Amino acid sequence: MAVEITSKIVGYRIKQQEQAVSVPALQDEDPLTVRIPSRPEGTLEAVSEKISYVGAEGRKKVYLLVSFMPVEGVIGSKRVVIERPVEFFFPSGQLSSEHQWITATMRSLSLAARGGYVTQAVADLRKVAWDKGLVRCGMNRWNKPMFHDSEVAAIAWSIQQILYRRGFLDRDGNQVPVEKLVERYAHRMAHGHAWQPGAEEDANDAPIETGAVETIGGDKATKGKKPEGSGPAIVGNCPECRGELIMMDGCPTCYAGCGWSKCG
Repeated sequence: MAVEITSKIVGYRIKQQEQAVSVPALQDEDPLTVRIPSRPEGTLEAVSEKISYVGAEGRKKVYLLVSFMPVEGVIGSKRVVIERPVEFFFPSGQLSSEHQWITATMRSLSLAARGGYVTQAVADLRKVAWDKGLVRCGMNRWNKPMFHDSEVAAIAWSIQQILYRRGFLDRDGNQVPVEKLVERYAHRMAHGHAWQPGAEEDANDAPIETGAVETIGGDKATKGKKPEGSGPAIVGNCPECRGELIMMDGCPTCYAGCGWSKCG
């Protein structure tokens, strides 16, 4: 199509092609440390745990609830989702005299969870000690009783076990890397159920056959009376598990592995 120019040409320029607008890359944001201002409204998935322990005041049983929610983040310029604990709840009236302190501790743990440092907070609670002796609560990976320095430490260990079974911590209470958390949440979305500790992991920590002691050479000696000079001298029976007591550092100590010692 011809165009008639009726005015004097005083200048010209070449029209440039429009450049595509570049989309800025997403900045990394660790979903483990994303701060959650408050508990969201509505329903959250939760785990209810019945905790039983034995201390100086006898056997006690308490209930604990831990709530979880999905949290988004950015890793390698990609949006990812993990599951994090966001609330700890200890129903009232279980330990009346210490209720206010238990409530305060659970609220502090909830704040730590929403702030992204619950792993350190729970690990620190396990260091709490008291002057009423050890507290027996739970079994370790070798199916032996666990002893804790206080009731607080026992409950903190139980919380770690809840988070371990949910896939948030490892067996020793350490934080699972965020990449694995992403995989476990994706597994849950694909299979419709939460990640569970695998049989292979449990097999690696399987206890030695009951009533047997494994020697360095791999041979097993069945439980029974030891020949004279074949091992430490037996000084009695454990009041906890009825196993054999031997002298260790001058104190009668359970040789069966339950951890009891006359010296505490």
